[in-house]
Amino acid sequence: MMSCRFTQRYQEVDVSNKLTQEEKATYEWQIWEPDFGEEGQEKLKNSAALVSRVGGLGSPVAYALAAAGIGKIVLAHGGNIKNSDLNRQILMTHDQLDKPRVECAKRRLLELNPALEVEAIPENVTEENAADLVGKVDVVFDCAPLFQERYAMNKACVEQGKPLVDAAMYSMEGRVTIIIPGETPCFACIYPEFPEGWKREFPVFGAVAAIAGNIAVCEGIKILAGFGTILAGYMLQYNARNMEFKKLKLKKNDSCPVCGDL
Repeated sequence: MMSCRFTQRYQEVDVSNKLTQEEKATYEWQIWEPDFGEEGQEKLKNSAALVSRVGGLGSPVAYALAAAGIGKIVLAHGGNIKNSDLNRQILMTHDQLDKPRVECAKRRLLELNPALEVEAIPENVTEENAADLVGKVDVVFDCAPLFQERYAMNKACVEQGKPLVDAAMYSMEGRVTIIIPGETPCFACIYPEFPEGWKREFPVFGAVAAIAGNIAVCEGIKILAGFGTILAGYMLQYNARNMEFKKLKLKKNDSCPVCGDL
């Protein structure tokens, strides 16, 4: 696995926007983490993240990022709230049924962290908008159920040199990996072809999705703050049915049409 200290990006974070006394009090307990401290908190405050979809994965991701004190979150998710969303999409509420997901998510995030900047975009990621969305942020959290969206985000991240935190789940299982362009396999290396038989709807428990979401946020915080060791080049898989976790080493495809030249 890769230590954050060896990647150039983390030494370039602008921390001119210093912590206020209120912020120091709010984030006191995580600031106590020796390798993180006030410097790490300032890096979070001065960073922005894209969360693709605010569903079963994206909701806990966005919520945990807001709670941790990131400066800006860009939410990209089209459509309105349905009853079937409410068992796992923790930013959605019954009183907002049939209203846009991103607007409900924005309201809930600002209730938690009024200092947070939230850009709510009522669109799913596409090949047409991926580059613009990725260009707004420092790190991308891929929480989309459709592989077309994941491929589009991966391509934009590779082209712009942005780290991608890829999280996914199905039934009682989940996985998380980190893609650092030029240093690790990209999403197209891992999935060179669209998985046969993949369905848009599948069995899901909110708690199982939240496991992947919270692991993803832990990785994202380490990436932005520049400490610890991240899952770059590895995939963490878990099975919540028997609570087994395993880590797999991933191989870069030198002929990959997306990242093969890096």
